[in-house]
Amino acid sequence: GCVLVVSVIEQLAQWHNSTVKAAAERLCTYIPGKYQIMCHMLCWIDREMNADVVCHSLRLCKQDPGQPLCHLYPPPKVSWFSAFFKATDCRSFKLELNSTEASSKIFTGFSSVCAFPLLANLCEKIKYVIRNKLPFEDFDGDKFSTFPTLRGYHWRGRDCNDKNITVYPGRRPVNWDVESDSNCNGIWGVDPKDGSPYEEKFCKGAGSQGVVLLGDSAGAHFHIPPEWMTVMQMSAKSFANLPMAFTDELDWPQFSEITGFLNSTIGGWTDSLYLRLRRRNRCNHRDLQNISQNGTFSINIAAYLSFSLARNQLLDNPAIVIYATIGNDVCNGNRDTLAHMTTSQEMHSNVVQALRYLDSHLPNGSHVILTGLVDGRFLWDNLHDRYHPLGQLNRDVTYRQLYSFLDCLQVSPCSGWLTPNETLRNLTSERALQLSNVLKEIARSEKFANFDIFYMDFPLRQTAEEWRKMGGEPWQLIEPVDGFHPSQIAAALGTSITWQKALHEWPQVLGRENPFNDQIEAIFKDQGGH
Repeated sequence: GCVLVVSVIEQLAQWHNSTVKAAAERLCTYIPGKYQIMCHMLCWIDREMNADVVCHSLRLCKQDPGQPLCHLYPPPKVSWFSAFFKATDCRSFKLELNSTEASSKIFTGFSSVCAFPLLANLCEKIKYVIRNKLPFEDFDGDKFSTFPTLRGYHWRGRDCNDKNITVYPGRRPVNWDVESDSNCNGIWGVDPKDGSPYEEKFCKGAGSQGVVLLGDSAGAHFHIPPEWMTVMQMSAKSFANLPMAFTDELDWPQFSEITGFLNSTIGGWTDSLYLRLRRRNRCNHRDLQNISQNGTFSINIAAYLSFSLARNQLLDNPAIVIYATIGNDVCNGNRDTLAHMTTSQEMHSNVVQALRYLDSHLPNGSHVILTGLVDGRFLWDNLHDRYHPLGQLNRDVTYRQLYSFLDCLQVSPCSGWLTPNETLRNLTSERALQLSNVLKEIARSEKFANFDIFYMDFPLRQTAEEWRKMGGEPWQLIEPVDGFHPSQIAAALGTSITWQKALHEWPQVLGRENPFNDQIEAIFKDQGGH
């Protein structure tokens, strides 16, 4: 984090031909108010120092005994610290930086963002929602919210009455919703022409069903905006979405492949399984749950389902559940990465445990689709010699350097794939294929009372082929900042490929098209679009 912020400040100074102090102040004007403390502490950086030197000098980066000195940029020709320790003057505070002890004491508190008084409350909220994967603001306790972030309606269908625990998206209507909208799909009341309830007229027998994603950071749609670190176009507008991004854990589920429902503001376009199910049957409105988390792998899903899934077997509609942990069972940041990968036996146990829980909670007539793991060799093959957003100004940081830096810090999202070691990349893909075969065998052999089960490969190869036909390049299918996750373009194209597969191979999963969709929309339009 320190290397990132310092790099941006130094490049701002270079791009605007200003002092580093002026560049830090410029960055502070871009960042929303209560987050500005993160940049004020760096207002006295020397323009001649690279970010590695600064961050090691501040003790925000450190070198443990026997470990290599981690750096993103080439090491300086002089001693790492010789140019740094000098008396400085900053608007926020004055330090005698010749005193290593003094600087260490002052910056120890800054090593965690949550130590900042202005951010402490926000951090506690984020910790709560990450731990529970439930909306922070949910007054009636039905696991749905009227607030967008902090696991609110960006992640689950928006609640239409947060003071009544019996009203939430996905439930079967109460008395055909004559008096009120009990399932939040917007369809309620009585047709004055014949006295029949709208819900009964339009949705009875329509096969209404929701969509639930059990996934990882790819399913949550992890994304760090490249404009946060590309100084050539940086402005206050670049950081307007920073508070929302932080309170959504740097995820954008509202644009994601499975549960996206808003027009994308992060490039590309939004196309999702939820939107297609909604177009197919307007009665499915708002029936979505994205129960994904950054870093999740198969054992986590089995552990947290019991308190995160919102589905009542007796009161709610069936659901299509997508089980998609596409990488973390083989991805970790450990030096001995192979030893920390999920084994085939562990994968089988974890997934079957989750499926048994689903069978005891999903309404009859539901469906489960197991998604195989991705072949992550695609990442190195298409990115390693390209420039990262931090390296575009001076052409000095490639993805190879970024991957090496993260691996040195032992925080690589995937040491097995983000490496120049071709043998290790191949072994990682071999394990991923073994785990995919476990999922395929589970779908073939296991039977459950309340849902049928299917398997599909993660459609990366088909997505790349489709994107090439549209004139695109493979690297555009990968998130530019982290160099690891599927991009918005990849998410949208993946939806199309998944939908076509389901139409041809599992038409029963998608349900029939509701013949009353046009009438429903016409009535909404007559009523002002509500």
